[in-house]
Amino acid sequence: MTATAAPPSGTDTDAAVRAAKAPSRLRAWATRGPLLPALIFMIVVTQLPFVATLVISFFDWNALYPDARSFAGFGNYAEVLTDPDLRKSVFTTVLLTATVVLASLVLGLALALLLDRKFRGRAAVRTLLIAPFLLVPVAAALLWKHVLYNPEYGLLNGLLNWVGGPQPDWVSNTPLLAIEVSLIWQWTPFMMLILLAGLQSRSPELLEAARIDGASNVQIFRHMTLPHLRRYLELGALLGSIYIVQNFDAVFTITSGGLGTANLPYTVYQSFYQAHENGLASAAGVLVVIGSLIIATFALRVVSSLFREEVSRA
Repeated sequence: MTATAAPPSGTDTDAAVRAAKAPSRLRAWATRGPLLPALIFMIVVTQLPFVATLVISFFDWNALYPDARSFAGFGNYAEVLTDPDLRKSVFTTVLLTATVVLASLVLGLALALLLDRKFRGRAAVRTLLIAPFLLVPVAAALLWKHVLYNPEYGLLNGLLNWVGGPQPDWVSNTPLLAIEVSLIWQWTPFMMLILLAGLQSRSPELLEAARIDGASNVQIFRHMTLPHLRRYLELGALLGSIYIVQNFDAVFTITSGGLGTANLPYTVYQSFYQAHENGLASAAGVLVVIGSLIIATFALRVVSSLFREEVSRA
């Protein structure tokens, strides 16, 4: 009779599975290994300071009286949320962010629709329209404050003087609007690029079929273009909100936080560098980070949904 081989025992099977997984684990670590220095650097530069800020936010700590610090629990957070000046800065931050994001999206969409058409010099026009977003934020704010808004030699008052109009002090009369206009000018190219990418990802066959069926440009825009751009509009709004919520340069440069324009980042600066309230400033900073993370979470979901749509379309 022929001898029948005994089936492998459970121990032998587990050993074989572990032996098969070992090379794959080595390959995985060999792939991740070059990224470890960058990961460690990012943790040291970003996460450790945030942990230190989080710890300081639970202390009543004034830098002028370092020996008088004491544990305050959530007292600093309660003060941030109940102090009238801080609540006003939160409202200013929300108003500034919403106005800039909405206006930038509308103007960005209009410019994207313009650049989606073929015309002579389109590449040069696109480069010129992108230029404001490439400027350093402080330089852009200085440009608006001195070159455009200055009541004595600014370009806006120069044009009004040429037509016999009034000579207003733009920053003093409309301080928040002056900041909003400068930020809209800087962030409209960003929205334009995102929406232009969405427009150029439309199916030309579907557009041609709609035109053959007699659809007007308004109908195509309303029933085809806008639904297609919904994800891109959401992405632009979320990414813009993340950055504009944290904006400090324009507020500091144009108005120095005066005339009711102090947003939450500028209030954090005032609490830390001027009042030396380390604990209070840290609590406000932590709240800004938490708000930014919430917005970033939605932004990442929108980005992942865009990638899934592109993969399914391919």
